[in-house]
Amino acid sequence: MVIFDFDGTLADSAAWMMKTVNPMARRFGFRTVTDEEIDMLRGRGTREVIRYLGISPWKLSMIASHGKKLMAAETIRKVLGPELSGLIDQFSCGASLFGKARKFRKVTSGAARDRVICIGDETRDIEAARALGLASGAVTWGAAKRAILAEHGPTIVFESPSEIISHLVASRAAIGGD
Repeated sequence: MVIFDFDGTLADSAAWMMKTVNPMARRFGFRTVTDEEIDMLRGRGTREVIRYLGISPWKLSMIASHGKKLMAAETIRKVLGPELSGLIDQFSCGASLFGKARKFRKVTSGAARDRVICIGDETRDIEAARALGLASGAVTWGAAKRAILAEHGPTIVFESPSEIISHLVASRAAIGGD
């Protein structure tokens, strides 16, 4: 089983983020940022980014709710298109800003832990996988920079999408898949 984070892993959302973060900041009353600050924030964890932006804890649920609307399963299906979205068995959207373990636990219920890898672009992906005893793959082209991902100790770091494919094919062959 492979659990993919969508935003920043399967979809290159950096340009979208650059266009939406400041309108969201104005709407929800937190700090706007420059392109340079956005790049700097790629090297930070979720809590640090929230502190830097000056987001009040009581506003987090409103902001998260707005994000869920933007990244709902139907939106993801549209972005992927019918051919790619048809390859996905389950969409599970709306993980907590502070962790994904609950979502991962639900999705992996009944699966052999040694046959699951969680692939994402944030430290939250690595932490959630570790909390459940799952392998984690970190991609270097998403939200967090390679250095901060490496500090969190993912099972494997992927430098390109083709590395993910090679790893998954090799893993499937190693367990006797076709």
